[in-house]
Formats: sequence, C-alpha cells, structure tokens
Amino acid sequence: MDVLVVLPTYNESENIDHVLRRIRAALPAATVLVVDDGSPDGTADLAEILGKELGGIEVMRRTGKSGLGSAYRAGFRWGLDHGFDACIEMDADLSHEPEALPSLVAPLGDGMELVIGSRYIPGGVIPNWAWHRRLLSRGGNLYASALLGLGVSDATAGFRCYAAPLLDRLNLDAVRAEGYGFQIEMTYESRKAGASILEVPIRFVDRVEGESKMSAFIVVEALGLVTLWGVERLFGSFRRSKQVAHV
Repeated sequence: MDVLVVLPTYNESENIDHVLRRIRAALPAATVLVVDDGSPDGTADLAEILGKELGGIEVMRRTGKSGLGSAYRAGFRWGLDHGFDACIEMDADLSHEPEALPSLVAPLGDGMELVIGSRYIPGGVIPNWAWHRRLLSRGGNLYASALLGLGVSDATAGFRCYAAPLLDRLNLDAVRAEGYGFQIEMTYESRKAGASILEVPIRFVDRVEGESKMSAFIVVEALGLVTLWGVERLFGSFRRSKQVAHV
C-alpha cells in the first residue's frame, strides 16, 4: 500500500527534524508531503535538506498562511493525483506521536476507509491537559456527534488516515472549515458518503517546542459550523419526512 503522510507546517523549524525522522522510522516506505505556508523561520528549507538525507520527502511551498484545512485539502489532492492508496493527516508539533502511524494504516487492509486516532476511547490518553481543556474538547465532541449523528468519540481529532477511494468520493472543494471544524466536517462528509469508520486509541501530548496555532476563532468557527450543519440536517430530515407523508 502506497501511503502519503500530509504534514502542514508553519514555523515548525524546532520540530521538523524530529518529526520527519520519527515518521521515517515508523513508516519506512511512506512518502511525506510537507505543506508549508511560507514559514519565515525556514521550515521548508530544513525539510528539503532532510529529504535529501532520508528520501521520500516532498515539500509543497505555499506563499502565505492559508489555514490547516486548506493545507490538508491541497495535500490530499496531491496524493490522489500521484496515485497514493491512502493519505494520513497529522500535526508537525509532535502532539501526534509518529510511532502510532502503523495502527492508523493497518485497519485499511480490513476494509476501513477512515481510521481516526482517538483520545476518547479506551486506551486513549491525554497525559498533560488541564481540566478546562478536557471539558472544552470533550464537550465539543459530544455536541458535534449529537447534532450530526457522527457515531464517533473524537470527531475533532487531527491524527487520521483516509483511504483514497473515500477521498475520491468526497467533494474536497466544498469543504470550507479550518482547524477543529475541518476535522468535524471531514468526519461528517465521510459518514454521509457511507464510509466505514474506525477509531483507534492514541496518546496525545502537548507540543514542547514552538508556538501553538490554536486560537479562540478556531473554536468559535467549529461550534458555529456544527450548529449550522445540525440545523441543515434537521430541516433536511423534516423535508424528507413531509415528502414521505405525501406519497
């Protein structure tokens, strides 16, 4: 199976060497696509230098900071255009441990189309989060799953693997969210596309080096979009029930 790891970066010079070496050790045959949004700290240059040493590392240079969702969409399209069988998304800050990558890929061999690295199923661990972060994350996931019928415990998880046939079925150009909202939207669209979805437990740790990209806007965007999609889903079900009633 030809696997592409899509790794968005912006000012990750302190982490890029470690994360690429650990990805290579965990999945020796995988290709890594670093999608860099014009990092002024030279992240893309460092990735290219390391690519010459390790092999199997490509760098997509973008001119400006366009957002996480945009970076993943660009990476997925690149993967589909180059014939990969699966695309993995993960953060470059080492909050997603590369050693867990094989556990995301393996279920595709059993017919799964989306494998989510989950913090909220048995075996999932978040060792160093404050209670208020846990509450916000867990509450957001419960809210999204209830409104959208997702049937997963960790819809906001950004460590996941998509089978190429699923990505082919999705309209990536219509996916509009960034940050947490992007993960929820992709889960929702995958569910609507009839995807077989599995969650596997992961250990999620906070970044040690560099600065977090999290902002209040990302959280508010996600909650607003989930509410909008939930209302659309409710009215869609209502319209369908009326049509059935008039048959």
